[in-house]
Amino acid sequence: MSWVASVMVSVGAGDRGRAVELSEWLRTQAPHRDDPEARGCGSLREVTGRDSQWGGGKYPECDVWAGVLNHADLEAVLDRVRAVEWHAPNEFQLFLMDQEQSFFRLWMFRDGDLRQFAPTSPNEEDPEFFPPEPFAR
Repeated sequence: MSWVASVMVSVGAGDRGRAVELSEWLRTQAPHRDDPEARGCGSLREVTGRDSQWGGGKYPECDVWAGVLNHADLEAVLDRVRAVEWHAPNEFQLFLMDQEQSFFRLWMFRDGDLRQFAPTSPNEEDPEFFPPEPFAR
């Protein structure tokens, strides 16, 4: 059975090579969440190139990489992100949504520390997150 995490990484132009290195680490060395001996859980692909399928009449003016990870040890992924020597760490953004989560968590570097900026509450178990009745029209 799979355990899937969706990932998007936005980097400054000077960190494109580091995004490629992170993708290679994910593909070949990232440990699994329930089997630390297993290696490789997915990869990233640039989604903002000239052949991107974004709406609108222009190309994105950002560098975004996206991928799906299977059985990834997400704490190990966060540790790896912290260990990379990003050229422009304050431009780095990691959007991470684990299996059974309903929204991305946003991670960014501030004051030299990788921090989560998306809300931790409401979370998927909060009653307000899924109202018991559909909204009246």
